Amino acid sequence: MPIASETQTALRPEVAGFEAGEPAVLLEGVSVRFRVPRERPAGLKEFAIRWAQGRLEYRDHWALRGLDLALAPGEIFGVVGPNGAGKSTLLKVIAGVLHPTQGSLRLRGSVAPLLELGAGFHSELTGRENVYLYGTLLGNTRRQLDAWYDEMVEYAEVGEFIDSPLRTYSSGMIARLAFAVATQRFADVLLVDEVLAVGDVHFQEKCRERMEAFRRRGATIVLVSHDPGLIARMCRRGMWLEGGVARAIGPAAEILDQYLASEG
Repeated sequence: MPIASETQTALRPEVAGFEAGEPAVLLEGVSVRFRVPRERPAGLKEFAIRWAQGRLEYRDHWALRGLDLALAPGEIFGVVGPNGAGKSTLLKVIAGVLHPTQGSLRLRGSVAPLLELGAGFHSELTGRENVYLYGTLLGNTRRQLDAWYDEMVEYAEVGEFIDSPLRTYSSGMIARLAFAVATQRFADVLLVDEVLAVGDVHFQEKCRERMEAFRRRGATIVLVSHDPGLIARMCRRGMWLEGGVARAIGPAAEILDQYLASEG
């Protein structure tokens, strides 16, 4: 489908640039502010005393500032930037974990956030038990997990370890199992934060194939990565985020060139 021109969309020009039709994700003027202490107390006791005495002073830290972004159904959109740029904050806003201090967010459909793979796992439980624990936390029913169980375990390639405690797994095995559970059910919006930085080349290729399958079904994927090659291969458009501000939004190759030049 052709890219919509500015006259084909009701959005103002700075949030245009997506395929014709209503966007799957739309952020307009989104800003996120955190209040952080000006001085870090030496410990919890000192913090409690200073808080009780009203002697804590705060400063505003803007993790995102005035972000405008529109993403189309079926688009894989890359986000690059240095540590502390606001990339994870952006994903948390889209996931609904954080609410914007200013601006608005509109989503179309369901969201699957792959922000911290295995964050719901328990190291003393077996892989099998963690499939049901993590799957339930992600909103799946026991009946759904029963129906999908064999397929998830096969995809994760953990073999006989599935009935061993998670503490005996390698980090790659944990990532594979978490990714298998988190992506078993289709979602309209998939948020991926450095997932492909974990695991071997074979697993990374499986992840890319599954994301591409999501895209073909019309899912919008937001991919955060420090790997320029991955962004170049997977994404047509991208954003350079730094200091909470979108320094540039456009074709992925151009965004990468600008970002890498700024670091060099």
